[in-house]
Amino acid sequence: MKKIAVIGSGFSSLAASCYLAKMGNKVTIYEKNHTIGGRARQLKKDGFTFDMGPTWYWMPDVFERFFQDFGKVPSQFYELEKLNPAYRVYFGTDDYITIEDSLEKICAAFESEEPGSSIKLRQFMAQALDNYNIAIKDLVYRPGVSPLELVTLKTMKKIGQFFSTISKDVRCEFTNPKLISILEFPVLFLGAKPSETPAFYSFMNYADFGLGTFHPKNGMYSVINGMKTLAEELGVTIKTDQNVEKINVENGCVSTIVVNGKKLTADVILSGADYHHTETLLDEKYRQYSENYWQNKTFAPSALLFYVGFDKKIKNVDHHTLFFDVDFEKHSQEIYDTPEWPNDPLFYASFPSKTDKSVSPEGKEAGIFLIPLAPGLDDIPEIREEYFEKIMDRFEKITNQEVKKYVIFKESFCINDFVTDYNSYKGNAYGLANTLLQTAFLRPKLKSGKVKNLFFTGQLTVPGPGVPPALISGKLTAGLIEKESKI
Repeated sequence: MKKIAVIGSGFSSLAASCYLAKMGNKVTIYEKNHTIGGRARQLKKDGFTFDMGPTWYWMPDVFERFFQDFGKVPSQFYELEKLNPAYRVYFGTDDYITIEDSLEKICAAFESEEPGSSIKLRQFMAQALDNYNIAIKDLVYRPGVSPLELVTLKTMKKIGQFFSTISKDVRCEFTNPKLISILEFPVLFLGAKPSETPAFYSFMNYADFGLGTFHPKNGMYSVINGMKTLAEELGVTIKTDQNVEKINVENGCVSTIVVNGKKLTADVILSGADYHHTETLLDEKYRQYSENYWQNKTFAPSALLFYVGFDKKIKNVDHHTLFFDVDFEKHSQEIYDTPEWPNDPLFYASFPSKTDKSVSPEGKEAGIFLIPLAPGLDDIPEIREEYFEKIMDRFEKITNQEVKKYVIFKESFCINDFVTDYNSYKGNAYGLANTLLQTAFLRPKLKSGKVKNLFFTGQLTVPGPGVPPALISGKLTAGLIEKESKI
């Protein structure tokens, strides 16, 4: 039995801890914040409840596979509801497309927008399903140790898709700009521009249209609580308000961590905290990646988030609502190519109280608004306020209603908060983008190459951004730790 210290309590840390405890190890989680969950914390205020981080529950099969590994099912821990509609996409005032809960209905929506497009969509989705079966059921469960992990008979047949892009493939088949935007949208969860994301990642479209969008009752935090319950059942100790300040190395192997000024011994250290930050806890000679390495990586966006309590029910929106009424490509350039505050940002709004009465008082509405941003921008209160006014003005116009005067309160969260609360590199929200040169074995490693018994998990490593990949990352790292212990 090994004594394992886990830094952070997000999805990947909780997942890894469950696997490691099941293997018979003594596992302790150290979380710097007052509550667990990492980026998936909750905000509660005046009877309203907001998920502060992830709000989309996609790929239910990945969650099922996680719980099945422990002889459990998700319904033992939280209640899940499939959303219909899954989401709405606005392109202008009273101009929107609704994505419902089945491929049949989505095909009908495409056909009404562009005659003949439903046939192309079915063909596109058949390939997306094939890619999903290869990627999510196989490839992403490989630890990124070797490029040979990607070489299988199935992937060799798909080699062209690794050198094409989502944007190129979609635009070869579809000409309607609205449909193109909807088909390019899911890869934004991977943190990269569609024009730089390999076409193979169309499996995200199957996650969207094929599997659908779900909502856990009481929010995504109910999944965190479910994983916490499982972890504690398996013997994991979880400690909050515990800031890890240093990782000490002796004879090339981890020896102790310093937590709130106190040295604690550990046989193995696993960090689910920000990868770059974790390496700054080491003496410089033990770091795998230089500052130059991180500066040259393509990071997924940061975000400006608003958590808003409204004193009325909001009309003409669904649980998830996207606002694509401005230039998609221009906003992408302002995130990735010439990092700056966007002139006319796309934004996303979530109204969980449309589905879940528990998250707001009766007759009121809980609203979460997100603007994707380049990481590393100057973040000051005046800019946050300016952008709140920008998106609220557009929101009122596009949805034909007054909302600003019904705001009871609003809380914001942006780049500075990602740095302060999560030690996030440049305040990024989603980790490293999944571009071709940042895929699988080309991502930062799960296992330190310089320090024995030091491991990493989460969105900056394998397999990448998103909640389902975080669960998988935890499993992969636990597997490497178990393998190492047998050597």
